Amino acid sequence: MEQQEYIGYREVLRRVVEKFGERKGFEPKANELDCLADSLKGWNPFPDTIEALKTLNKRFKLAIISNIDDDLLARTVDRLKTRFDWLITSQQARVYKPSKRMFEFALEKMDISPAKILHVAQSMYHDIIPAKSMGLSTAWIDRRRGKKDPGATPLAYCRPDIKVPDLESLVSLIGMK
Repeated sequence: MEQQEYIGYREVLRRVVEKFGERKGFEPKANELDCLADSLKGWNPFPDTIEALKTLNKRFKLAIISNIDDDLLARTVDRLKTRFDWLITSQQARVYKPSKRMFEFALEKMDISPAKILHVAQSMYHDIIPAKSMGLSTAWIDRRRGKKDPGATPLAYCRPDIKVPDLESLVSLIGMK
């Protein structure tokens, strides 16, 4: 996904379901191929996210930069109950993070100096490392602290400018709570 010619995220998720079927010895039916993409509408934000974003939105412009299709992101944005100034997707950029091109696209779209941006993310591999390499300030939400495995992303590390366990802690750290 990250290194190949661009394909939409919905198609990526269909291929995941197909591969899962291959490994588990079944062939997904046509109506099952979209089960992962369709499940996104039921994913709840982390408990601290909605209120933290509402608070941050009082003082800062907010953007989402996501490895997803526009229609799938819209489902998530509705659940966040916050106004975002920019919604930037892989579908728009035609690449996936950790590609620096995704961040270049975002910077072009936002038309803001990189010196005025704090990139906040959970994925060290997909977000913090490429953002830091482009000179952006970063805040790492270390939701996996204390866990030995990296979760769904490859193990990677660089030194973020800020490290917090959740968004609520970031709000407190910058003095908004």
